[in-house]
Amino acid sequence: MPVAQGVWDNARARSVLRSMFDAAVASADPFRVLAGHLPPKPRGRCVVVGAGKASAAMAAALEAAWPDVVLEGVVVTRDGHAVPTRHVRILEASHPVPDHRSEVAAKAVMQAVQGLGPDDLVIALISGGGSSLLALPAAGLTLDDKRVLGKQLLHSGATIAEMNTVRRALSAIKGGRLALAASPAQVLTLVISDVPGDDPAVIASGPTVPPPGKAEDALRIVERYRLDLSPSVRQALERGVAEQKAQNGLVDPRNRVVMIATPLMALKAAADVARQHGITPLVLGDALEGESQFAGIVLGGMARSVHAHGLPVQAPAVLLSGGETTVTIRAGEAVGKGGRNTEFLLSCAQFLGGEAGIWGLAGDSDGIDGTEDAAGAIFAPDTLARAAQKGYMAESFLHAHNSYMFFKALDDLVMTGPTLTNVNDIRLLLIA
Repeated sequence: MPVAQGVWDNARARSVLRSMFDAAVASADPFRVLAGHLPPKPRGRCVVVGAGKASAAMAAALEAAWPDVVLEGVVVTRDGHAVPTRHVRILEASHPVPDHRSEVAAKAVMQAVQGLGPDDLVIALISGGGSSLLALPAAGLTLDDKRVLGKQLLHSGATIAEMNTVRRALSAIKGGRLALAASPAQVLTLVISDVPGDDPAVIASGPTVPPPGKAEDALRIVERYRLDLSPSVRQALERGVAEQKAQNGLVDPRNRVVMIATPLMALKAAADVARQHGITPLVLGDALEGESQFAGIVLGGMARSVHAHGLPVQAPAVLLSGGETTVTIRAGEAVGKGGRNTEFLLSCAQFLGGEAGIWGLAGDSDGIDGTEDAAGAIFAPDTLARAAQKGYMAESFLHAHNSYMFFKALDDLVMTGPTLTNVNDIRLLLIA
């Protein structure tokens, strides 16, 4: 078993950080975790539906676990995340902004659960990213209405929970409406969580789960962020208030929701690897939110305290955190290429100023940080110096939200390709 002895250098630190990140992602592999959560096989039909970045892999894992069950149904995943299946149909659509395929897919999913009886079982495979992949507008709306509002939300600074609250209110399939359409069949929802708190009503906007809070919450959110609503969108939100109240009491008590992978489970898997290397892990939480740049400064300050004072933990140590930070693009700002993880890392590296003995890795567990092709990146004590040799100043790249290009120029991007799962972001700060 390796231990944290001897000299820490860039090669060793990078290797250990990458092994922790890979372990976190592997903990949410559907082929590892799904089979142990399946119920007794149904007497009637078994219909499989789902949406999310991991849904296709989840469907393949279900087929592998139940090879003697005749499965049927359809799931939708993000472009590039499809895997071969024998029975369940796999569709692809756009993420994070829905396209016409998202609407086609949502209609196919709703059609798959029609005409079922009480002996039938619907297994809903839900993971992060499902909100944009199941885009069935509420009555009176078009997909363009939802797409315009979705773009506003992405650039508003709203949290993922807030964005999903609005999406749910404008949908004909989310907020438990898929489960209502499947009645009187029983619905088992297997979930890979990507949101703080693991609320199943928030993940993919909860197509099989009654919405939390009040219907009025969506209206409060659009007002808080001063979003420009068309008359049809505002009318649809107002109608949703009455619909949500009428939905209460209609949920089948046999329906169940099971979390099969979560951000905290992923952080614990990374912590186990740290211990194997003689490194003390400190899990700061799986629900950190806020601006990526601010998070980089705060966690960088904690890493500096560990390095200088041995507080709140003695080095060698690793600070682990999950959740989803945000990058708010304000009017008039230059916009380069970057995601919330690379922006977090660049902010952290700039704050630390090349301090020796501190390395960082942050990445999205789905393999794609924002809209770019990297999961995230890694920084080392020599990152800023290497950049300066090329004439790159971290501050200018950070101001332009161009963190992807900064780390690409240094060959410090973390490239995994689609991982076919999603338990949100994994942030690791290693202090020697």
